[in-house]
Amino acid sequence: MFASVRSATLLGVRGSRVDVEVHAGIGLPGFTVVGQPDEVCRESRDRVRAALLSCGLPWPTRRVTVNLAPTGDRKSGACLDLAIAIGLLAAQEVVAIDALANFAFVAELGLDGSLRPVRGATPLVLALTDRTAVVAPENLAEASAATTAQVYSAKNLLDVVECLSGTADWQCSKNLVCDFGANAIALNSRDLADVQGQPVARRALEIAAAGAHHLLLVGPPGAGKTMLAERLVGLLPPLTDDEAISTTMVHSSVQLESPNAGLIRRAPYRAPHHSSSMVSMVGGGTALMRPGEISLASNGVLFLDELGEFAPSVLDALRQPLEQGIVRLARARTSVVMPAKFLLVAATNPCPCGEGTPGVCTCDDAARARYLRRFSGPLLDRFDLRVAVSRPNTNELLSPERGESTSEVAKRVAIARQIAFARFKCANSALTREQLDAVAPLSKKAEQRLRRELEAGHLTGRGYHRVRRVARTIADLNGAPEVVDEAHLNLALMMRVDLASGLRSRELVF
Repeated sequence: MFASVRSATLLGVRGSRVDVEVHAGIGLPGFTVVGQPDEVCRESRDRVRAALLSCGLPWPTRRVTVNLAPTGDRKSGACLDLAIAIGLLAAQEVVAIDALANFAFVAELGLDGSLRPVRGATPLVLALTDRTAVVAPENLAEASAATTAQVYSAKNLLDVVECLSGTADWQCSKNLVCDFGANAIALNSRDLADVQGQPVARRALEIAAAGAHHLLLVGPPGAGKTMLAERLVGLLPPLTDDEAISTTMVHSSVQLESPNAGLIRRAPYRAPHHSSSMVSMVGGGTALMRPGEISLASNGVLFLDELGEFAPSVLDALRQPLEQGIVRLARARTSVVMPAKFLLVAATNPCPCGEGTPGVCTCDDAARARYLRRFSGPLLDRFDLRVAVSRPNTNELLSPERGESTSEVAKRVAIARQIAFARFKCANSALTREQLDAVAPLSKKAEQRLRRELEAGHLTGRGYHRVRRVARTIADLNGAPEVVDEAHLNLALMMRVDLASGLRSRELVF
């Protein structure tokens, strides 16, 4: 007998359809899985056998061949267990083959026949929108959050058989009540009002959030760089529907969130350690093509603390994703494209000893030069904002007055974002040159100032456009005048300190 059952497997952050073909024929009893299964897939034989027997369902005493089509793609994980079990039952005429025509099955089987959640339920179900997916109860909220298609669930294999036979009812997503904002708290409880002093850095955070501009904080230890960076994610607006689905797919593929969390509505925040490898940062590494930190931070914030301690090769690998918003991973057998549209925030000391200020710094010229060589010029050029952060003085630390709260600043950020999206449906950092010329014309004095910076070699061609985008954001925060004037441009230029200059003081007027 022959039966074909629809399922899906995970590759990167995308689901790929799989037809599980089961043939039970004449021959010595045996069980073979073909179609490029990995070790976990091949082990499904033992899980499925135990699950069938535990539920009182028959195990075929025939020669069984399971083909995972298309055979050219690598299959991984235990998400095909349920489909294989249903295929075996259909091949034995325990389940009617006609009853499977509109269903797809994505779940791992326990030895007792229970349906267990799998990694990547959201992208797996999105690959099966032409059919009704059946998943484990723990995956029901996650699987139904990103699709309008119906999703069913059952507790164990016997319940699935009874539902297919019409003697029991499915647990369906229409009857599901779940709080899609449950995972929104993240770091939002950390308020910007906790930061004492630091008016320049606070202003830089607001500009970075309003225009999605990459930010580099340079300062000595204890200045509050990490504290500031952790509060940036609270200034970002809620994710749009498309962003929420994309973010949920990435996080689902590595099972970061609770399976019952539903759709991710708040911007994610990732802060990998400086010992992170290239693979952990960019992704890949195995046949599964697991997403890296830059993909997990997509539509949110990627914070690199102690930037100078990261391997230079890892930092340079960020350059292409920063420009394109995606990362393309190519391996011998396959290639995948993953989202990598993140807001990069980094913090670093100005030199190995951390002080940087002349007269206080204990580093010699050679040590400072070696330290600065860890940051390539093209990478630094991609930071729209490079801000010097000094330690707050005694009066600022002991002052009972609190600064503006996250909610107050977030309101201004939301207004500036709305102004930007009303123009070209994107943040100011994503404006093309033609769009920039249309929405950010320079006043006469501002144009002359930019010309002087270019002629002096202080700006590259990329830096020129990035400064204009930052100036456009500053203008939006100040009421969105039609022309970017010299004051907006001066502030944008002042927030691009030279890393080699350390903590050279600057007077910024807002």
